[in-house]
Amino acid sequence: MKKLVIFDLDGTLLNTIADLAQSTNYAMKLTGFPEHEESEFKYFVGNGINKLFERALPEGEKTEENVAKVRKEFLVHYDHHNADRSKPYPGIPELLITLKEQGLMLAVASNKYQSATEKLIKHYFGNIPFVAIFGQREGIKTKPDPSVIEEILAIAGVQKDEVLYVGDSGVDMQTALNAGVTAAGVTWGFRPVTELEEFHPTYIVNGAEEILPLIR
Repeated sequence: MKKLVIFDLDGTLLNTIADLAQSTNYAMKLTGFPEHEESEFKYFVGNGINKLFERALPEGEKTEENVAKVRKEFLVHYDHHNADRSKPYPGIPELLITLKEQGLMLAVASNKYQSATEKLIKHYFGNIPFVAIFGQREGIKTKPDPSVIEEILAIAGVQKDEVLYVGDSGVDMQTALNAGVTAAGVTWGFRPVTELEEFHPTYIVNGAEEILPLIR
């Protein structure tokens, strides 16, 4: 029986790709770099926003200076537009409520920067009392490093075999593997199922309703 379910955010709880694309393209245009099709961003995201900008920048322009320029413009825009078109995936709000009603502890572990992670969770899931909401924070290694998972486990006071980690990417599956917790890969997110399969998660699910039986 699981006691704690940890969720990734982008591509798992929320479809955020349209707003991420909009704000990144805004920043790219403002700094003189080419924009990208929204579909391309599914392969840019997943390792934090600096890596997002690095991937979006043209070859030969992927410098720390250019990343910093794009980041500055992105943050201002995304702070005001991160909920324009983002929305929970089907069945996710109901799943979170049911898990909570059944006594499960819930947490979020994202590579999205901390303030945006907190803001989006409050906006879309403000009725859910998460035990921890962690995004990318200064001085803390990003996923797939297991540090954030280990921190959540310490807060929740649970053992590794009492945890289910849910995510949509290879980064998430590797995070669970590195942390020694049970992984469930979801197919509705940003990455193909073949990427999930590379890390041999215990479960691969196609809908939010398939997660509930996994806690038993």
